[in-house]
Amino acid sequence: MEGVPSKKNSSMAGDNGSVVRRLYLSVYNWVSFFGWLLVLYHAILALLGGGHEAVYDAVKLPLLFSQTAALAEILHSITGFVSSPISATLPQVGIRTSVLWFIVWRFPETQSHVCLTSLVLSWSITEVIRYPFFGLREAFGITPFWLLWLRYSTFIVLYPIGLISEVGLIFTAMPHMKVSKPE
Repeated sequence: MEGVPSKKNSSMAGDNGSVVRRLYLSVYNWVSFFGWLLVLYHAILALLGGGHEAVYDAVKLPLLFSQTAALAEILHSITGFVSSPISATLPQVGIRTSVLWFIVWRFPETQSHVCLTSLVLSWSITEVIRYPFFGLREAFGITPFWLLWLRYSTFIVLYPIGLISEVGLIFTAMPHMKVSKPE
């Protein structure tokens, strides 16, 4: 999604708007990459050192930062900064951010669940591939074949794992949600 230049905003390579846009998107993609790499690194260390119960505490801050930063992608899409359609960007970013803040952050019962670990691993692996793909394209106009292959192949496995994990965490939180009855 992110990093695909909008046709209306990518006139000439020497155009100041194009240079500024490419610089911004390059920085955005590389900062996002390093945030997700940090999430993946700490998740693996926690998983190996303390099991799946330790993952959330190990990744909490970089996970909240990295996923919340993705809200910028909605603005990028709305403003035409990238050509990704808002109809694809909004649900993907919106659902992931909602699951993180309104389910995982609010319900401690989800934080040590095995679905949290599969969620963190699937999201972070996906993003550690996706952001350098766009970062390299914005910065240098290239994407190595192996990264292109990973970008468009790994989602076949990681997307269902992430989706099942999100649903699993929602179901885990449901018994703990207080239902308000009208008076």
